[in-house]
Amino acid sequence: MDKIISILNQYTGICSDVLNAVTTKLNKSFKTFFMETLILSMIIRGRINFLQLGRYGQSCEERFRRNFSKIFDWLSFNLTLSKRIVTGERKGIAIDPSYISKSGKRTPWIGYFWSGCAGSAKRGLEIMGVGLIDVDNKDCISLQAVQTPDSKTLENRNANLIDWYLFVLDSMKEKLQRLTNYVVEDAYFSKSNFVAGIGQLGFHLVSRFRDDAVLFYPTLEKTTGKRGRPKVYDGKIDFDKLNKSRVEKLNLYVDKGELYTMVAYSKSLKQLVRIVVWYSKDKKKRKLYFSTNTTMSGKDVIEYYRTRFQIEFCFRDAKGFTGLTQSQARDVAKLSFNCNASLTSVNLSKVLAKERKIPFSMASHKAMIHNAFLLERFICVSGIKPNKRLNDKLVKELVDFAAIAA
Repeated sequence: MDKIISILNQYTGICSDVLNAVTTKLNKSFKTFFMETLILSMIIRGRINFLQLGRYGQSCEERFRRNFSKIFDWLSFNLTLSKRIVTGERKGIAIDPSYISKSGKRTPWIGYFWSGCAGSAKRGLEIMGVGLIDVDNKDCISLQAVQTPDSKTLENRNANLIDWYLFVLDSMKEKLQRLTNYVVEDAYFSKSNFVAGIGQLGFHLVSRFRDDAVLFYPTLEKTTGKRGRPKVYDGKIDFDKLNKSRVEKLNLYVDKGELYTMVAYSKSLKQLVRIVVWYSKDKKKRKLYFSTNTTMSGKDVIEYYRTRFQIEFCFRDAKGFTGLTQSQARDVAKLSFNCNASLTSVNLSKVLAKERKIPFSMASHKAMIHNAFLLERFICVSGIKPNKRLNDKLVKELVDFAAIAA
């Protein structure tokens, strides 16, 4: 029976091991509070806010409010945690802004941000999520989330959204570049100012062009040594009549269409890039993927980009199960702590699933941890010491109740 209820202890144990491995010095009181917060994110059913944390936890509501304002190195914690789950050779940094519904006149940095689900700008908050993707295993672990200032705040700083996103990456680059030099993003970031900024930080970008992007074949002429600027490119690429002698066909995802790769000159970026062109089976649709590293293989370009979507599953699980959108704080530090605690709880669940050798499902993990907590609480309050040998099967049935079968 101890083994069954130990899912709680195992979850806390993973968190404790990582805290001990992080070089940042933390006092015992904060460590206890930190682990309690992450386990409560998995235990609580329904809204996860300060009131609920105080009801379910061993600490009072005021303690949670005070400690949420403290600064914690989430990046170092999650990088240490990633060693347990990100085991592939090919890694990349995925960045993705995510809209969070929020109301209130006193909420800091509230404004209008793009919501992908609504397909329009909505009033609320935005966080920029930074995650580490494992291309070989098609997985992602969230590293840190940073709240985006509203437009008025950015204007006062003489900056825009692209400047802010680059600033966030710049603040993390020293630790991120120990793992990889590739940043993977969607088509919004295929802008010249972002690509130039990424290059100055020492990263390569893997992203997607607009479908009507202007690209040119690179010149095949050798430099003559004469005065004047050497020729960089030949004619414009007509994607409806692609010159097959200048491209390489990729035998990937053949059931979904055709893929071709080549090095091309981008008019908007003013540089050579490695592109991958995808055509649908009926040739009516196409997508243009690219990497600023021209030596990168076409196979890697498409696989890095496809794996990028794993970071959106981190947001989905955090919004649905660990209270990413439910904070009632009106302070930037407290909002940041809530967002990162929510995403880190999902990371811990992924590690827990891997170590227990069970399929990862937030719905199942939350049900099992909640059931184990209630069962442990009932046994503790009743004052009865149950017979382990006789009750093991019953306890397992109760803990696994409502868990989704693999």
